[in-house]
Amino acid sequence: MNDLLQKYAETLNALASKDLLRRLPETTLERRIDFSGNDYLGLAGRPELVEAAQQAGSQYGAGSTGSRLLSGNTPLHEAFEARIAQDKGSEAALIFSSGYQANAACIAALLDHQTLGAEPLVFADRLNHASMHLGCALAEARQVRYRHLDLAHLAELLDKHRGDPRPKFILSETVFGMDGDQADVLALQNLATAHGALLYLDEAHATGLFGPRGYGLTEALELTPHTVVMGTLSKAVGVSGGYIACARVLRDYIVNKAGGFIFSTAPSPLVVGAALCSWEMLPGLATERAALQANAQWLRDTLQAAGHDIGNSTTHILPIILGEADRTLAARAALADQGIIVSAVRPPTVPQGTSRLRLGLSISHSREDLAFFAEAMNRL
Repeated sequence: MNDLLQKYAETLNALASKDLLRRLPETTLERRIDFSGNDYLGLAGRPELVEAAQQAGSQYGAGSTGSRLLSGNTPLHEAFEARIAQDKGSEAALIFSSGYQANAACIAALLDHQTLGAEPLVFADRLNHASMHLGCALAEARQVRYRHLDLAHLAELLDKHRGDPRPKFILSETVFGMDGDQADVLALQNLATAHGALLYLDEAHATGLFGPRGYGLTEALELTPHTVVMGTLSKAVGVSGGYIACARVLRDYIVNKAGGFIFSTAPSPLVVGAALCSWEMLPGLATERAALQANAQWLRDTLQAAGHDIGNSTTHILPIILGEADRTLAARAALADQGIIVSAVRPPTVPQGTSRLRLGLSISHSREDLAFFAEAMNRL
């Protein structure tokens, strides 16, 4: 084998030796109980979204033909952004092809040393998503990480740097995708305001599921101009893409400085049409949201009563923390043999020693499905 290719093969072999090698799952048409997805409200297959995609395609075509700054801007893209801004209570919004792209591009642009005139001070929850860490890395911004959801620790770090003239930023998810726990978004915004910091919140797993109308935990906030909210359209919304809601000056700045936006083809009209349709449906899904959280509470109680470690989950995302990667892979395989599909999450996605099975509950899961899973876990 060519020496260069050998290096890649060695890396794969090293991952395999530690039970950390990732593989694409097998495709199947068999009936299975699948907890590995993020279609929390079951919207991905709704005929209304398919029809909306078809209508958008008929009017604008299947492809957007270029970046938003060239040929890819349409009235549909702008209408969706106006609706997001309205519902999130922000001055403006901007959509992206993925949530990962939105985080990486926007955070990197906002932390730009040249724009800020100094290296920023970035205070980040230690369990933030990889895309948020990437945004910091692209900007060559070092992170001051606070203990997960420990806002007293964050306040202590902010106080320690109170006299530091460098621009300050706070980065956090609102519902954490690997742990299923929640941040206190009001307290975070208050801390940011008190310390003159820009607050960046990732609502990927909260969009669609929390808030009075389902527009996320930040929907209940009166957003300050210094709060940026990011969310995805690929989880509870059931399509694909991401968005940010923010002050207009920040939106205009990102249009000019975020390479991931400037140099990327705009989201397909098919996707935007379906996502807008789904977004408009969210306020009418309060009953589904309540039923999902009730099922999640039942499963949490059942698993904890049986002695399983589910961490501090309070949402539709449930980790079952098994510790070691090999044990987690074995559990996933044993469940698959019984027709149950779960995700096996291992380092570096989660910290060492916290490998876990991750369940994303959906309204498509019946209470019988959850009971079948709980019984299967107890037999492992």
